Amino acid sequence: MVRLPLTPADVERGQRLGALLRRARGERSMLETALDARVSPETLRKIETGRVATPAFPTIAAIADVLGLSLDDVWAEINRPEPGAEPTGRTRARLAS
Repeated sequence: MVRLPLTPADVERGQRLGALLRRARGERSMLETALDARVSPETLRKIETGRVATPAFPTIAAIADVLGLSLDDVWAEINRPEPGAEPTGRTRARLAS
């Protein structure tokens, strides 16, 4: 299976996701969070640092659940437009509808 290169928008969303998870985790240890979510600590570390910009949905759902985050909140945070950014692609099409 060939994986397409990540776009700058993908990388930015991954960084936002990582920042959100780090904030939500707060003082809780990465090890405790990962084990409670049934993911490896290395996976959580990679997601939090933005090294895995497009993690699998079940992984994010499990981590969000452990941290008490709704998936709606996660989605809204990682897809929020930057102030002053011009809509592109699918966002522009949705705005025109």
